[in-house]
Amino acid sequence: MHIYSWVSLLCLQLVATSITSIIHRPDPSTKQQLAMSHIAVERNRRRQMNEHLKVLRSLTPALYIKRGDQASIIGGAIDFIRELQQVLDSLEARKKRRSSSGSGGFGFTPSPTPSPRSHLLSSSGGATSSSAGSSTPSPPVVGKVAPAVKELAACCNSPVADVEARISGANVLLRTLSRRAPGQAATMVALLEALHLEVLHLNISTMDDTVLHSFVLKIGLECQVSVEDLAYEVQQTFVCGREQEQDHEQLVLVDQQENNLMYSAMPMTI
Repeated sequence: MHIYSWVSLLCLQLVATSITSIIHRPDPSTKQQLAMSHIAVERNRRRQMNEHLKVLRSLTPALYIKRGDQASIIGGAIDFIRELQQVLDSLEARKKRRSSSGSGGFGFTPSPTPSPRSHLLSSSGGATSSSAGSSTPSPPVVGKVAPAVKELAACCNSPVADVEARISGANVLLRTLSRRAPGQAATMVALLEALHLEVLHLNISTMDDTVLHSFVLKIGLECQVSVEDLAYEVQQTFVCGREQEQDHEQLVLVDQQENNLMYSAMPMTI
């Protein structure tokens, strides 16, 4: 009797389970609608992703993006943001130092002490204009440039990079033309900061494998460097960077040769 009751209960449970599965079984048309809905959602997600990648690629300089795939675009944008952050940190540190030293204010205040720009002119090998020796030039006025300090330039070219430093009015214009090298802008900003030159503006232009850096610099009160020295020091950053890159390429080549020798020395198994 107990066995019969147990079998009857089991049969009732099986019948209830079957009825429940029949009731909750999705309609074939509903399954197709769900599948189409998932496909539409995925297609929309990919379209939005492609649009975001297109915008991200347009905002990132070409020298940071090696290929057009998703990983290269995102990785290049991350490298570009990191370099911008380094430049920003450097400029903010300089701003804090200036504010802590009490040199507030951005207006021009006449001072009996000679400006650093006069040191740049005197240390440039007498390359000033012909009117410089006749009389002492008056301090530059906003909107005008004194004749003796109108423009002075120096170039330092090499197979690695072309560097040009030029005094224009109250500022220094620095331009470098070289092959693409991520991190070069941050290296130059660190050098300029060490030379007491404040970066007012920086523009980066790229074409194929070439990059042009254009700086507008403000001469600091402690700057004691000539335009020739400035061009030479900037040139050295490219030379050192190229040497490090060649050393890295040489190490990679040696590792590849060692791996090839190890592979060729392995016994072949049939």
